Amino acid sequence: MRQSAGILPYKKDDGLKLFLVHMGGPYWKNRPRSWSVVKGEVEPDEDLFEAAKREFFEETGQKIEGRFIPLGSVKSSGKQITVWAVEAEPDTNIVSNTFTIEWLPRSGVKQEFPEIDKAGWFSPEEAEKIIVRTQLPLIEMAKKLLNSN
Repeated sequence: MRQSAGILPYKKDDGLKLFLVHMGGPYWKNRPRSWSVVKGEVEPDEDLFEAAKREFFEETGQKIEGRFIPLGSVKSSGKQITVWAVEAEPDTNIVSNTFTIEWLPRSGVKQEFPEIDKAGWFSPEEAEKIIVRTQLPLIEMAKKLLNSN
């Protein structure tokens, strides 16, 4: 099974707030559940935690530091996603890496899109309504773990 690793920043302003990102590209543009934890694939022989920090930088343009708390893992789209939470306040003005695909399909035209096109802070209840369904357990884990810290 392929491995992904991610970071879930949080803050406690008037209750718990979680930092999520909206997946870029045409497939996610108008889908209601198109938000995600900042995550990405782990390279062969790469440490999961180091991969999570690398992916955070690649997808937001920001380094992330703090006391990282193992949040847990979920299975999503044939991948095992391992996530760490960290109390931090990354900016929602992000600069993401990009990918290139043929768009429109079978058009022969290649277009470049950001992997992540926006970021935001959400209460756990808001996050549960917009995050991709396979990552819902991460919100539950965050509520249990971070509300007790």
